[in-house]
Amino acid sequence: MTLDAPRHDGRAPGDLRPVTLTRNVMKNALGSCMAEFGDTRVLCAATIEDGVPGWRKASHKGWVTAEYAMLPASTSTRSRRETRSRKGRSMEIERLIGRSLRAVVNMQALGEVTVTVDCDVIQADGGTRTASVTGAWVALHDALAEWVRAGRIPRLPLTGQVAAVSMGVVDGRCLLDLDYSEDGRAEVDMNLVGCADGTLVEVQGTGERIAFDRAQLDALLDLGQGAVARLCDLQTEVTGFRK
Repeated sequence: MTLDAPRHDGRAPGDLRPVTLTRNVMKNALGSCMAEFGDTRVLCAATIEDGVPGWRKASHKGWVTAEYAMLPASTSTRSRRETRSRKGRSMEIERLIGRSLRAVVNMQALGEVTVTVDCDVIQADGGTRTASVTGAWVALHDALAEWVRAGRIPRLPLTGQVAAVSMGVVDGRCLLDLDYSEDGRAEVDMNLVGCADGTLVEVQGTGERIAFDRAQLDALLDLGQGAVARLCDLQTEVTGFRK
């Protein structure tokens, strides 16, 4: 296989899957977005409640957090609902989503309220955490815009945009936005969370089957940062956000 040969779905190594961000998909959420990366679909819904966690009271600052779950039929084999105990993977992902969103929110301007973005995976085909981050920002934006329209805050407290994408080394090639079939056999697995201005929030990278060198790391980061820029452009297109 040549390094630039098409992937199993016809994509070039540096291509994203078809990405769609559909807003206002839920009646009762202040902000909502269906994030679709190929066959991965994540429903993101943002709500705002008065008050903050006890440790943050009297700080005059808000809080942004997230919850993440995979619906039972989102994968080929039914998974149990996380009703009695949370999976470590789910908790790790929702913390990632929360950290990512907080990186672009002015907490002082938000005031003492808590924004929760729920990310529920309806269908999983790889990259659910990165789709969650990307869609969660749209839901967050719209919820905060509603808060402004309601007169609760004078202006949008967003300092920028954040999006995320997966990368990996599969069959010796650096690939962008892995689907499940690629992710399952990746030699190196990586996720990148970045902002529209080119700064990074988080890099998660693991040599699953091989160790990787600096050149591969640089190649993966180049793929990821280029994709984050494209995803932020799509967010801007659907929301009209201007910093």
